[in-house]
Amino acid sequence: MFPKIYRSTLPSMTTSPGVVDLLGVLAYAELSAYARMTDDAATLAPSLADRAALSELAVTEYAHFRLLRDRLSELGADPDEAMAPFVAALDAWHAQTRPSDWLQALIKTYVGDGIALDFYREAARHLDPSIARLVDEVLVDEGRSQFAVERVRAAIEADPVESGRLALWARRLVGEALSQGQQVASARPELASLLAESLQDGATELSRLFAKLTEEHNKRMSAMGL
Repeated sequence: MFPKIYRSTLPSMTTSPGVVDLLGVLAYAELSAYARMTDDAATLAPSLADRAALSELAVTEYAHFRLLRDRLSELGADPDEAMAPFVAALDAWHAQTRPSDWLQALIKTYVGDGIALDFYREAARHLDPSIARLVDEVLVDEGRSQFAVERVRAAIEADPVESGRLALWARRLVGEALSQGQQVASARPELASLLAESLQDGATELSRLFAKLTEEHNKRMSAMGL
């Protein structure tokens, strides 16, 4: 029932396929976030100040990608191979949720990325402390919340009609994110096992997890005034 343990090229360390999967999906998620934020900053930001602010967040995402890539190498895993199983799912998520304007981009950065990061954070809860600390480090908010919340709330106050449109967009984001998360977990059993507190009752635990993710999503919606 438990994933087989593979010994890395470092003699003092062992790593399971689930850990490599987690770091691999996180690494590709951070690399994708960097590319998307960079593009959104260049094409959707309404001012130079907004472009600079989102670009700074993008640089942080790339730094997180490098940390994950380097740790995968230290564990004896090939970073490209570790990321490869998740490219199609994450690329599909981004293609299906491409923002059409600045406010949609901000909500995707805060709501869409937020629920995905909650998913990965939960997966790391029972890992070796050094891995858990790395995951916590790369999932730190880095001002993403304040940046998005302030601008979305200001836009809604200026034009309350925007609230309905943006709320529908946020609901679509969470639906797509949960669907992608379930697909990834189902396709990678070792990764799914990290998400379940009890392997004997894994389906129930996964249901509990997705309920928790939805609750956190609702808190983010409330923070934006949606």
